[in-house]
Parts: sequence; structure tokens; C-alpha cells
Amino acid sequence: MSAVRNVRWVGMIQVTRISVQLLGLLVLSRLLTPADFGLVAIVFAITNFAMLLRDMGMASAIIQRDTLDEPTVLTAHWTNCFIGLGLTAFLLIFSFFADHIFKAPGLMPLVQLSALSFPFLSGSTVHQALLERGSKFSTVARIEIVALLTGFTVAVVSAYLGAGPYSLVLQTLTVAVLSAIQFWIASDTRMKWTWSHEHAKGLWGYSGNLFAFNLVNYFSRNADTMIIGRMLGPASLGPYSLAYRVMLFPLQNLTFVATRALFPMMSRHQHSPQELGAMHLRLLSVISFFTAPMMAGLFVLREPFVDVALGDSWGMVAALIMWLAPIGFIQSLVSAGGVVFQALGRTDLLLRLGIVSSIMHVTAFITGVQWGLLGLAAAYFIVTLINAVISLGVLLHLMQQTVARLLSAIVPAIAKALIMATLLYFADIELRAMGYPALVRLLGLSAGGGIIFLALTRIHLMPADRDVLRLFMKSKTAG
Repeated sequence: MSAVRNVRWVGMIQVTRISVQLLGLLVLSRLLTPADFGLVAIVFAITNFAMLLRDMGMASAIIQRDTLDEPTVLTAHWTNCFIGLGLTAFLLIFSFFADHIFKAPGLMPLVQLSALSFPFLSGSTVHQALLERGSKFSTVARIEIVALLTGFTVAVVSAYLGAGPYSLVLQTLTVAVLSAIQFWIASDTRMKWTWSHEHAKGLWGYSGNLFAFNLVNYFSRNADTMIIGRMLGPASLGPYSLAYRVMLFPLQNLTFVATRALFPMMSRHQHSPQELGAMHLRLLSVISFFTAPMMAGLFVLREPFVDVALGDSWGMVAALIMWLAPIGFIQSLVSAGGVVFQALGRTDLLLRLGIVSSIMHVTAFITGVQWGLLGLAAAYFIVTLINAVISLGVLLHLMQQTVARLLSAIVPAIAKALIMATLLYFADIELRAMGYPALVRLLGLSAGGGIIFLALTRIHLMPADRDVLRLFMKSKTAG
């Protein structure tokens, strides 16, 4: 199995997903009304929570297990099927009350249509997990990319023909159905009926803690939004939500790609903590190579970035990014640790850390919001640092690694990013004094920052830098 090859394929999936989202925004925004998007946003808010329940962590349990027998696979599959049917039934019943609850006429049939995707999503989860367990990410990539592109085509055509908000729901349903059919065809396992209480109990010992952690994490990640909306109102929530999305970009994409691609390989090292630790530290080196300069550059260029991307009236976003940019970097490292807990089978410890983290974050949000948005953001930064020390400390102990090795993995990228950011800061002062507009400063300094960082990398090439180079070059060497 090649770590580089896995990352390439998963990266291709994520690039396709982002491209489809951007194209969808550009094309469908011209074919649909804001009211259409508003209705579907409510539908997705409902179904996104249901997505947390669709496999109860069974897929990760299948990938992580050291040895896997047929009864375990079949028990996981049929359990997921029952969950999918249960979610569908719940959403169909809930849809009859949705119009009244959300005061949005026309919501009921959209929720009902969206509910039909869950039997397909849950019914193909184990098939997909088996492919990922075998690191067959080329097959997974082909399936997901075909489904994403077909779903996009269905959305555009149906919107053009006047389907309105149904076009967006049809997109997600098409992706679910087409992905499921392809996973069923690609899988070597034929799902005959077998269900064992003993095997289900064994799976739940792992997946139950992971499921509970995902619920706690979901609450924690949305607590700031709820607190701001309740305490400061929608006017404050708008700038914060935009700044938060910018901060989450590396977390949702770079870290997600790396951990999804490496989870099967890390699971095979679950009985060799030191080998797993070495692999994880290499992962942190690669993640920091990307996120350190990205967040440092955003920190320095936050004002021209906001001026160009959002306009003059969104100045508060730039002030928030000052706090959220370093949070984005720290969280990209901490979030990558979740895959280690899963690979080692320590989802119980992951859950406990998640509960502690959630309590600290909610306390910080409630305290910080007393000083407004910037007070909340500052409190968020402080608690993120504390949580990072705790989480990384536990990780190092589990992996039998030292603080010195952790620092040697991430400090080179941080040092190069700080040098780059310092040069960009003084260059931006000069360009502003010379009267250059925000667009010129943003484009010129972004390109200059990239060149500076790569030049520093070339001068002092680290092992992690070679790992990064292999991602973009043909290589027959296994990782």
C-alpha cells in the first residue's frame, strides 16, 4: 500500500467535490431564486444531522479491525441497513410537521425526497469501508467522482427545466443512489442474511464511542454559532460565519484528505505504537507544510483579502481572521490526531477528550461573548491552545513519542511561514504607502509569499518536504 498513492486519489475526490460546489454556486445561482436556496438550506440542516447517524461509526470499525470475519461484516452491513430504513421512516414522518416547525411552505416534499437517499447511503457503507480497508482508493475515487459529476449534471438540467429547489435535492439523491450502485458492483462481498448479537456488541464497543464523539464534536463546533445568535443576534453571526468558513478550509480539506487516506494504513500498525507514531508525525509535517504558510499568509493579508473577496462593509471579518487564522493552523494538527485514536481502537479515550474539549470550548464561548465577537474569538484562541496541549500530550504518550520529535516535525514549517509572513507584512506596508489597490496587493503578495516559502524549503529541504514533493510527482516508491 502506498500512502502517497492513497493521498493522491483522495485528494482528487476532494478537488472534484470542491470544484462541483463552486460550479454549482456559479451556475445554479443563475437558475434558482434565493428562496429556493433558503428552502434547501433547511433541508440540508435536517439531513446533515441525520448523516451523523447513518452508520453509527460502523465503517471506521470495519476499516480499523485487525482481523475481519464474515459474520462481523454481515452484521455491520445489516445493522446499517436497518439504520438507513429507520432514518428514512423518521424523516418521512417528520416531514409532515416540517412546514409548521420552520414556517416554510413547500418544505415537506423536499424532506421526503431527501429521505430516500438514506437506504442507499447506509446500505453501501460497508462496501465502501471494505474498499478503503484494502486501500483501493482508485476505485473509490472513480465511483465518487462519477457520482459527483452526474449529480451536478442532474441538478443543472433539472434547474434549467424549472424544477426549482427540487434540483438541489435531486443532486444529492443522484449522488447517493449512483454511489451505492457502484459500490455494490465493485465490492467482492455478497451480503447474504446473517446478523449476530455478539458481533454487533463487539462492533458497538468501538463504534459507539466514535458515534458519541461525533455527536459531542458536532455540538461543540456549532456551539459558538448558537451562542452568538442568541447573545449578539444575526447581524454579528454573519461576519463570524464567513470568517469561520475561511478558517475551516484547511481543516475540512487538507486534514480530511490525509486522515482518510492514511487511516487504513495506520490501522495495520495498531500493535506497533512507535511505528504508528512515526507515521503520524510525518503526517503532521506534511499538514503543517500546507497549513502554516496558508494561515500565516491569511493572517498578514486578511485586510486586502476581505476587501477583494467580500467588500468594504465586511471589515469585522478581517478582525476575526486575526484570531481564527492561528486557530485554523492549530486545529489542523489536533484534528489529525483523531485518526490515531481510531487506529489504536481507543475511541473511548477520544470520546473522553471530546467531552473535555466541548466543555472547555462552550465555557470559553459563553465567557468571551461578554466582550463581543472579538472577545469570543480571543477566548476561542486561548482554549484552542489549551486543548492542543492536552490532546497532543495524550497522543504522544499513546504513540510513545517525545515532545522533541513533535517539535522537529512541525517547527520547520512554522519557522518558514513566520519568515514569509514577516516579509509580507513589511512589503504590504510599502505597497499601501505607494497607493496600490487591494487586489494588486493581494495577488502580488500571495504569489510572492508562495515563492518565498518554496525558496526557503529549497534551501533547507526536510524529510517532510520530500513527502510533499512526492505527492506532485510520479513515484514508484511505497510510502
